[in-house]
Amino acid sequence: MPPVPKRKRSQARRGAHHSQWKSALGGRLRLVPCPRCKEPRPAHRVCPNCGTYRGREVLELEAAKKRE
Repeated sequence: MPPVPKRKRSQARRGAHHSQWKSALGGRLRLVPCPRCKEPRPAHRVCPNCGTYRGREVLELEAAKKRE
């Protein structure tokens, strides 16, 4: 049998435990240049500037409409 918790973790302790998840990312969000517009964007995410991901237009943005 696997080990089990001896006591219930209170809501405050649970919240404190889960609050560390966001800070654990820290500065690890890597920015890479978008191949289409050359603006920095998070790796493996849709470009917030032009709305493309892997060469496809995923989001229709107003900035993209103004360019055309």
